[in-house]
Amino acid sequence: MVDYESDDDGPKESRSRVRSFLIRDWPYLLMLTVALFGAAYTSADRPAMMLYWMVLGPLFGIICVVAHWRDYDDPEAHWELVRKQALHWTAVMFTMALVFAANVKQMMNADASALMVLALLALGTFTAGIQTDSWRICLVGVVLGLSVPAVAWLEESTLLLLLVAIVLVAFAVLLFAYYRANTKNKAKPII
Repeated sequence: MVDYESDDDGPKESRSRVRSFLIRDWPYLLMLTVALFGAAYTSADRPAMMLYWMVLGPLFGIICVVAHWRDYDDPEAHWELVRKQALHWTAVMFTMALVFAANVKQMMNADASALMVLALLALGTFTAGIQTDSWRICLVGVVLGLSVPAVAWLEESTLLLLLVAIVLVAFAVLLFAYYRANTKNKAKPII
């Protein structure tokens, strides 16, 4: 029997790589997604977001424990991992709760609170990655930390970005109209 090579092995292979990446790294992608969603949504509905951020701390702790549970064989090591992460994320959640305390809440607007809590979550995630010796969790913390100034810049420059988008769309429409007009002129025979 002859094995013929298929021409579409490349797309199947790349799909399997993407699928294996998503299966292996879904907890870290989830951490990024829910944290960035929280930062974006906090400025819209501040009272409900305190609960959101307080739920996010234990969720990140559970992800850290689950992601590294199989790295340890000893039940004592499992208990140590759970204990360290519980204490770590309790401290992070307590610090987040301080941001939402009444006196602090009066001094900061909703956008500043969202950025502050995102920065605390980034720091907590990075240090949890150091504790669990996980470069992926550290990377999530770094990305969250880098997103703090990015989110602040986006909030400040929304009007500028809107104007740039309008100019780019107008330029694209003009370019398309010019291209279409030239295509029609070339198709007509000159007599």
